[in-house]
Amino acid sequence: MVGLRRLVSSRLLLPVAVVVGVGVGGALAFGTVSSAQGLGGGGPRSYGSSSTIEYQYPPNSYIPAGEALFATFCSSCHGPQAGGTSRAPNIVGLGPATVDFWITTGRMPAENPFAIQAPRKPAKLSNQQALEIAAYVNSLDPSRPGIPKVNRKTANVAVGADLFSLNCAACHTITGAGDELAFGTFAPSLRAASPTQVAEAIRTGPGNMPRFSGNLTDAQVRDVVAYVTEYIQHPTNPGGFALGGVGPVAEGFVALLFGVGILALVAYWIGERA
Repeated sequence: MVGLRRLVSSRLLLPVAVVVGVGVGGALAFGTVSSAQGLGGGGPRSYGSSSTIEYQYPPNSYIPAGEALFATFCSSCHGPQAGGTSRAPNIVGLGPATVDFWITTGRMPAENPFAIQAPRKPAKLSNQQALEIAAYVNSLDPSRPGIPKVNRKTANVAVGADLFSLNCAACHTITGAGDELAFGTFAPSLRAASPTQVAEAIRTGPGNMPRFSGNLTDAQVRDVVAYVTEYIQHPTNPGGFALGGVGPVAEGFVALLFGVGILALVAYWIGERA
C-alpha cells in the first residue's frame, strides 16, 4: 500500500511541477511584456526615444484622485466605468494621450454633450487633474499612446513644413488658422496648441481628424510639432502686416480695396482735370 502511494505521488509530482513552472513562467513573461510596454504597474512608465518623442504614462498613484475626478466631471456622460452612454462614447482603452488632449484643450468636460463638435475653450481642469483622470481611465484597460513629450531641439523645421503642407494644410490651412469643413464641423486653429497637444492630436486623431499612427514616424511628428509651434504660432511676417494670418483671401481683399480704390480715385481726379 505504501509503495502504491509512493508510485502515485511520484507520477503526480512531475505534472504538478510542469503546471506550476508554466504558470510562474507565464506570469513573469506577462509582467516583463507589460513593463516593456509601459503599461504595467511596477515597470517603466514611458516608451519611445528621448531624441524625438518620449511617451509617458501617469503614475499609478494618480488613480484614486482620478477616479474621484472622473465621478464628478465625466461619469454623468461617459458612465461610471467610462463605458459610454447615449450622451457620450466609450473611452475605455483609448490611452492616456486621448484623455489628456480632450481635457487640457478645454473640450471636456463638454458644455453641450450633443454638439456636433466640441470647441476649444479655457480648460476647466488643471494639467495635473487631466493626468489623474488619464491615469484612472487607462487603469481600466491599459493602452497606448502615452502622453508625448516632444524634443524639439533636434527637429528639422523645413521637413516639418513640407509634412504640414502635405498632411495638414488642406483642413487647417497653410497658416494654421483653421477652416470650416462639412456638416457643421471645422478644423480648429493651431495658434494656441502646445507641443504636447499637437503631438497628441496627430497620434490620436480627435473628432474628424485622421489618426496618423503608422504613416508618420516619431521624427516626422516631432518636425511637424516644431513647425507648428515655432513658425505658425510665431510668424516673422517679413512682408509687413500679417493681416490676421488667414492667407491670400485677406491679402487679395486689401489689394482690391486699396489698390483698385486708389486707381479709381486717380482716374476720377484725372477726369475732373480734363
